[in-house]
Amino acid sequence: MAVRLLGHEVSELCIGKPALRSLSVSDATVADALSALKRSDERYVSVWSCQHSWRKAKAAAALAAAAAATNGVEINVQDSCKCVGKVCMVDIICFLSKEENLSNPGIALQSPVSVLISKGSGFVKHLEPNASLSDAIDLILEGAQNLVIPLRTRKTFVHKPSSSSTIHNNREYCWLTQEDILRYLFNHIGLIGPAPNHPIESLNMIDKDNFFTVKYDDPAASALPGVMAKSLAKQTSVAVVDGEGKVMGEISPSTLNSCDESVAPAIATLSIGDLMAYIDYGGPPEELLRLVRKRLEERNMEASPELMDDESGFSSSSSANGSSSDEESSVGSGRSGRFGRYSTRVVRWSEGTVCRPWSSLVAVMIQALSCRVSYVWVVDEDGSLTGIVTSTGVLRVFRERLSYMVKAETDHNSNL
Repeated sequence: MAVRLLGHEVSELCIGKPALRSLSVSDATVADALSALKRSDERYVSVWSCQHSWRKAKAAAALAAAAAATNGVEINVQDSCKCVGKVCMVDIICFLSKEENLSNPGIALQSPVSVLISKGSGFVKHLEPNASLSDAIDLILEGAQNLVIPLRTRKTFVHKPSSSSTIHNNREYCWLTQEDILRYLFNHIGLIGPAPNHPIESLNMIDKDNFFTVKYDDPAASALPGVMAKSLAKQTSVAVVDGEGKVMGEISPSTLNSCDESVAPAIATLSIGDLMAYIDYGGPPEELLRLVRKRLEERNMEASPELMDDESGFSSSSSANGSSSDEESSVGSGRSGRFGRYSTRVVRWSEGTVCRPWSSLVAVMIQALSCRVSYVWVVDEDGSLTGIVTSTGVLRVFRERLSYMVKAETDHNSNL
């Protein structure tokens, strides 16, 4: 069973997934990325390097599909495209919160989208749909965050692109994430024996060194952007602690991804504690909005308050590579109200997901999957932060257990 599970094709995990929307690394700007994210329910927009324009690729794909339908043969459209990175709202917020960009956000938003792409080249990896689950797990354990998988169609020679996606190499693609793989493995958790019922401490899954914290009273401008970028790279979060090291909450990439560019001035002017209140409950309190505006004016940043206006228009430019369809163009391109999207949910976005050292692996997985996070904080009885359990740590345990079982199955079969 372990052999069969690890041998499953990754295409099985991609069924029903939406096709990626994309930006061109050579043409798109930060404003284009902002606009694309506001028009999408996806957390990331993919950035591609191609040797063609998107219109030519779409026309070529349509021509190939028509010829194939007529003649019954596949026509390959020569193309050279590669996904070189991904951009999310956190990247844009951290970029805009820099003092030099807050001074003139209009110019900052016209910067090339490449300024948002992480220098790490391994965060996005391509994988063919017939690759195995073990191949996908190995790439993630090597440092990949998102895997780019071509979407399969019933008849591979007839490709019908969706109106909101972009064609690359005559195919549409989707993301495959750590969460997708963990959810898939959770559905087969009974195959790896008793290990899921063991405490995470006994499985050596608690990382006590590689996690990020900030103090509640620290200025957000000096404390947050650097560690937020690191936590985003590791797909974790930033814990907010008091003077005694007890967890008071967190500021996570997933929370900031639910916000919009108006958070950038807040990061530049508020303390960590005030910033937590700013992003809680789906929208900032009026008194904090006034405080941010006042402090921006005191620092002679007259242009920055425009980021907080409903009709700033900063994200109104359409993508140069044409990733926005006519249907999308009908959507307003000012602030989309990402705060407002969640305003009816009475939740505290700054509350972290925590467990104890004696929590079982299966319990921690349930917490992470139900909260849609790739980490769980580990705290002692008094609330002191002791470490973190990450999705990669969980995947490593599954990989080791399944590899051991594969070896045992192979040895058993060879002795028959």
